[in-house]
Amino acid sequence: MLSSFCSYAEAARLRNLVGHYSEFVTHPIHLRVSTTNEIEIDEEDEEEEIEIEEKKEEDDLEVGDDEDVSEDDIVKEEKPKKTEMVTTYDWEEINSAVAIWTRDKDDISDEEYQNFWKVVAKQEHTTAARWNHFSAEGNINFKSLLYLPQEIPDHYKFGNIDRVDGGLKLYVRKVLISDEFDLMPRYLGFIRGVVDSDDLPLNVNRESLQESKIIKVIKKKLVRKALDMIRAFAKEEMPVEEEQEVELDEEGNVIEPEAKEVKEHPYIAWYKKFNSNLKMGVIDDESNRGKITKLLRFQTSKSGDKWVSFDEYIENMQDWQKEIYVLAGESLDEVKRSPFLERFNDKDIEVLFFTDPVDEYMMAQGVREYDGKKFSAISSENVKIADEDEDMVKRREKAYKKKLKPLTKWLKTLYGPAVMRVSISKRLGSQAAIVSSSEYGQSANMERIMRAQAYQSGQDNMNRAMNVRNCNRRSNVCLCLICC
Repeated sequence: MLSSFCSYAEAARLRNLVGHYSEFVTHPIHLRVSTTNEIEIDEEDEEEEIEIEEKKEEDDLEVGDDEDVSEDDIVKEEKPKKTEMVTTYDWEEINSAVAIWTRDKDDISDEEYQNFWKVVAKQEHTTAARWNHFSAEGNINFKSLLYLPQEIPDHYKFGNIDRVDGGLKLYVRKVLISDEFDLMPRYLGFIRGVVDSDDLPLNVNRESLQESKIIKVIKKKLVRKALDMIRAFAKEEMPVEEEQEVELDEEGNVIEPEAKEVKEHPYIAWYKKFNSNLKMGVIDDESNRGKITKLLRFQTSKSGDKWVSFDEYIENMQDWQKEIYVLAGESLDEVKRSPFLERFNDKDIEVLFFTDPVDEYMMAQGVREYDGKKFSAISSENVKIADEDEDMVKRREKAYKKKLKPLTKWLKTLYGPAVMRVSISKRLGSQAAIVSSSEYGQSANMERIMRAQAYQSGQDNMNRAMNVRNCNRRSNVCLCLICC
């Protein structure tokens, strides 16, 4: 027991404790440190003279009185140098670091912010993408410095998007209280930084502090500031490249510079790594769903390599268009080759591509419409294109149903219970037939995702139960015998 208490008196242990809990405390904390060095002892001159006289007397006895011996003939015997261990004591200030979040942000350079990022994130070889340094004033006052990481945490790569340990450190009057508080929701768990408040009590335990109303207010403000930081990042202008100097050949002609690849916006590079977190926020955080939805970006059938937001998609919509058309698939190449796109490409209708597994979950559980326009999956039945005369479409559909009824009846008998029904399609072009999902059922992409889930024993039975509950079967086959 005594040895455990004595360990807290060790200099290394004290330095670690002060550096962890009181690193930024204004009052200086000094540690008495001892240093032991080995130094040489210098012999005094008097001792050297005495040794010389003694040496002379000994030599006189040996050589006799008749011989004259000079002092120069006396050779000093070499002796090992004498040393001794000397211990010195000094006072070392171990909390000299300045709390960067307490300084005026106009006086802090980008290099200082990046250096502090390495301290907070404990990552020497990474940089922060963006940061937000602010002071919240009102009923609750606190200062905070939030960082957006450039790279995703390692466990995100394996599908584990739980909160990052040590993400946000909570200080009270520059004294570290804990780095284990859930100050950010799970979808923003990758954010690093510090929060310092003078309104929180120091004389309560962490469990009581976790339930404090002050903590709840701080959480709400931190989430809003974090989303504002990401939104400002998304609105930044594309960085301008430096102009190259004009080069001339030997004849004085201008050498055309080599064409450079178009660089993507820094936000898009960051978004590709963290988009799953934002989409999870759309599902989980209902109060901030509108703000998060504005941060999402997707590729479309008309955007090429560009990523567009929902607002940009709506600006490019046809005048008669009332729905946001989406198509889900395993990869970008797959959805681009989809036969469902043929009719929409012919009519110059833009379609959003959902190539992330979480996209369809987000649309089903989080956001079903945006800016008053519903999302419509073009791979499902009953997708309407409102640019045609509805009365003409109904009459034409009725005529072809009657004409091709023997064929559809035979095909239904051929496929049996594998399909819900066989009908005439109104939106196919060169394709003879296509398999589409029911209006309220699972798409083929969603069924593929669910089948790929770990521990999916009994998945087929669950899918059938869900389809029966929705009064739908697995799919329906639509045949197009003419280009209508």
